[in-house]
Amino acid sequence: MTNIWAVSTNKGGVLKTSITTNLAGALSKEKKVLIVDTDNQGNVALSFGVNPDSLETTLYDVLVDGVNPHNAIINVYENIDILPSNDDMAFFEFDVLTQREKYQQPFLLLKEAIKPIEKEYDLILIDTPPNLGLTQGNVLSASNSVLIPFQPENYSMRSLVKILQAIENFKEKHNPSLSILGVVATLVDSRTTLHSQVLQECRRFCYENDIRMFETVIPRSVRFAASVAYERLPATLTEKNNPLVASYFDLLKEVQNG
Repeated sequence: MTNIWAVSTNKGGVLKTSITTNLAGALSKEKKVLIVDTDNQGNVALSFGVNPDSLETTLYDVLVDGVNPHNAIINVYENIDILPSNDDMAFFEFDVLTQREKYQQPFLLLKEAIKPIEKEYDLILIDTPPNLGLTQGNVLSASNSVLIPFQPENYSMRSLVKILQAIENFKEKHNPSLSILGVVATLVDSRTTLHSQVLQECRRFCYENDIRMFETVIPRSVRFAASVAYERLPATLTEKNNPLVASYFDLLKEVQNG
């Protein structure tokens, strides 16, 4: 069975897309990877220099209109395909929930859509929007595991507790095989007292609740944004010897080593 990892939390701006695309870049020498972008911002496509607004067929068409996913998937790098999204995805929840007679199992649309193509890939990564609505429910139904980014700021622990509760509730009701890969700290500035304190609090919480928190942290840096802006590729495909980029390879190694 193909591993399907969701990169998910209910907070925006915590490097979900960066983690998703950079892990794909780190994996692409050895594995064939599909990235499914479920966020209407379309940042996965942008990370590979593709304008999501120029795409005629996207994940929305696959989920809502039953379009064959092969018609929406595009290859963006050797061994990396994406199933992209754009602004159309903003209407997904409304269009599905107002037609319940047509979509009788609304949480299973993504799972059913990617089932025919799973075996074509060694790993599927799913990038997610920063909310806990129908889209997130589809992601959690389709996934085997969830990787949770955690930015050590005020109120971050509250967001972490909420997403963990949501995952546990969803697991009980809809996807009993769903597991948590772990929590990874992002945008970390180790020079600040706040970040150090919140990271300690998070590690203690994860330890007490038997949740893995990775030793690797993703530091705050403009390097990754610059890579996308100038190279039109995730940083792991452009600057592999940079110590900041190395954090993504270190994270992948931790994840793979269990």
